Amino acid sequence: MNYNKITAPVLDSIKTIVGADNVIVNHDELQKYSHDETEDLVYYPEVVARPQTPEQVSALMMLCNEHLISVTPRGAGTGLSGGALPIEGGLLIAMERFNKVLQIDEQNLQATVEPGVVTEEFMNQAAAKGLLYPVDPASKGSCFIGGNVSHGSGGPRVVKYGTIREYILNLQVVLPSGDIIWTGANTLKYASGYNLTQLMIGSEGTLGIITKIVVKLLPLPTLDALMLASFPTNEAACAAVSAIFRAGIIPSALEFMERRGVEWVKEHDDIAFDLQDGIEAFLLIEVDGTNQDVIFADCEKINGVLEAYFCKDVLFADSSAQKEELWRLRRTMAVSVKSNSVYKEEDTVVPRAELPQLIKGIKEIGGRYGFESVCYGHAGDGNLHVNIIKANMSDYDWNNKLKDGIREVFELTVSLGGTLSGEHGIGLVQKDFMSIKYSEVHFALWRGIKNVFDPKGILNPGKIF
Repeated sequence: MNYNKITAPVLDSIKTIVGADNVIVNHDELQKYSHDETEDLVYYPEVVARPQTPEQVSALMMLCNEHLISVTPRGAGTGLSGGALPIEGGLLIAMERFNKVLQIDEQNLQATVEPGVVTEEFMNQAAAKGLLYPVDPASKGSCFIGGNVSHGSGGPRVVKYGTIREYILNLQVVLPSGDIIWTGANTLKYASGYNLTQLMIGSEGTLGIITKIVVKLLPLPTLDALMLASFPTNEAACAAVSAIFRAGIIPSALEFMERRGVEWVKEHDDIAFDLQDGIEAFLLIEVDGTNQDVIFADCEKINGVLEAYFCKDVLFADSSAQKEELWRLRRTMAVSVKSNSVYKEEDTVVPRAELPQLIKGIKEIGGRYGFESVCYGHAGDGNLHVNIIKANMSDYDWNNKLKDGIREVFELTVSLGGTLSGEHGIGLVQKDFMSIKYSEVHFALWRGIKNVFDPKGILNPGKIF
């Protein structure tokens, strides 16, 4: 597709729509919007606009649709798939001024929020009213809830409470034509035609721009227990995951961490943690609820399961401070790995009982290609983040052969019943691997859907497929 450049008259129109103070054209200021958290990818937009109302977004979309100018929507820029990169230049619409929690409806356990609200800030506002929004990605302190919806983001606690798809009731969306629609209804049931709300979730800004989000909330659990279990092998830790669920326990979080990742966290963040010899993997297990006796009984049952899978030790957090320190160990792992080496992060997901085969296969593939891998993630729902470290690979192999190794990782994932991403999305960096999982029939359907929403192809072009 050949898109048009932004001319002086079009730029004047953009300034009229959002105000000159909310239009960025200076190259140095555009730098902030030229990248996300994806490794080494930089694409500059021609212009950044910072609207504040759905009507302003609508006017921008009508303008760009008329003049065939590419548009890239952007949240906080914390994505790991290149989904917010303006690869065709054009106009980048930054949603940072859509930053209000509009309503928390305590009667119906719902909230209406704008897409530029930081996820943790919304969680805290809900918690202050005794309510829970459980979708808590590792970047919750900086990511926007709109980006979470667009990427189908998750986090540790969706293992018990369900993914983001179960908490989004309705969306206000601006289409590429400029039309503003609500995708569904503010109801817990919806059986009225095609479910456009679910179609928008995970669509990565390719079908429309989200301007309001209606979210389901739950009563806030008042109690929790946290335990850290250590294992002699990765496979033993991963095998214990499925066994915990088969024993009838559904933890509120169940996270896997490799020893190497813990070592790098200790180096990067100076977290005080006694890392014993002979320990290669950890499970961080949280159980929550409102009855302390039930929680303790569940923990005892989990402990019995862990013993059957060669668990060496179980540490029970005995204070809020210790719980926070253990969670910090897990949540800072991605940052610590990135700070230590050249890396690429992949986002695999399989049925949880297949985790031992997945991690064993990843290590075998790395051995053949010469890369190291540091694995961690949401083991409770089968979601394993694979940080591929350059290690002993030459520059040539890293730049020319690594892609073949990553393809093998995804082929293994798919062969185990899994798919290419559990929560990071496809965006720009994973789209070349989509044919491993999906047929030409899938691609034809996706292209057809894209064409219905965006016949000129102006919105977030070059992403997913």
